[in-house]
Amino acid sequence: QVQLAESGGGSVQSGESLRLSCRHSGGYGVAGVCLAWFRQAQGKSREGIATIDKDGTVKFGDSVEGRFTISQDNAKDTVYLQMNNLTPEDTAMYFCAAAPVAENPCSGLLHLHFLFRDWGQGTQVTVSS
Repeated sequence: QVQLAESGGGSVQSGESLRLSCRHSGGYGVAGVCLAWFRQAQGKSREGIATIDKDGTVKFGDSVEGRFTISQDNAKDTVYLQMNNLTPEDTAMYFCAAAPVAENPCSGLLHLHFLFRDWGQGTQVTVSS
């Protein structure tokens, strides 16, 4: 089991930046851990934003590629989501999630939120125009 806690959300103006943090602990035994960011806007389905595995391999969703980056500090057990050039369309609750890496690589899980076993409580990001 993996415990996750997000922080860093808030309200910003269009074009500004935010950095979200996800502190994590625990694991899945011999299986590796895939960490990811998802978001869910009101009335919309959950959307995969980015994944990162223990080797630092990353994958981004089409809607954020080029604007968002994901990184990790293994010494601090923390994953970051740097969000630049934010628009009102980025307004959503952002979640950090973890999944065991078994047959499929972490990057292949970006759009498979149902395979992520553990989730943080979420942090709200609101972007106004």
